[in-house]
Amino acid sequence: MPRLVIDSFHAEYRRYRELSEGAASQVDWPTLRTPLDEQTNSIAIIMKHVAGNLRSRWTDPWTTDGEKPWRDRDREFTDDFADREALQACWRDGWGVVETALTSFSDADLHRELRIRGERHTLALALARSLAHTAYHSGQIVQVARVLASKRGSPWRTLTVLRGGSATHNASMGFDASAPNDELRP
Repeated sequence: MPRLVIDSFHAEYRRYRELSEGAASQVDWPTLRTPLDEQTNSIAIIMKHVAGNLRSRWTDPWTTDGEKPWRDRDREFTDDFADREALQACWRDGWGVVETALTSFSDADLHRELRIRGERHTLALALARSLAHTAYHSGQIVQVARVLASKRGSPWRTLTVLRGGSATHNASMGFDASAPNDELRP
């Protein structure tokens, strides 16, 4: 079965996972547990929440509601990790579930219905919402890590295009914005 759309979703999930992990790897364990202020979540808590959401949404998506009875969403906002390894195990578990689910889907499944909190979703809608949720929190992880690293005077390795580096980045990809792209013209 064709997987053009599913493979695109899979690639985007992978991209946000890599951004989150790239940011988290640049801060030490105490920093992973430090919120920016009392109204925000630490990186560890955001990672726990993302993992819990992915695990719940994508475990048996065709036969069970995406909001599982065993999920304790409120507990996801409690930092009860013994160490960094426990956080990473939780994170890997959630990602393993969505990655396994994605390998089982084909583009023919995109119209199929599943339920999340009793609400009907097509697989296409459920994936779009899940990816948007994951991307939202990935941005939080990157931003919190960058801000806290900066506050501590730690070096930061940029995870995307360097500020002021767009032309160099484009050139490294062989892209010239001024060149016509005849392939896209009707």
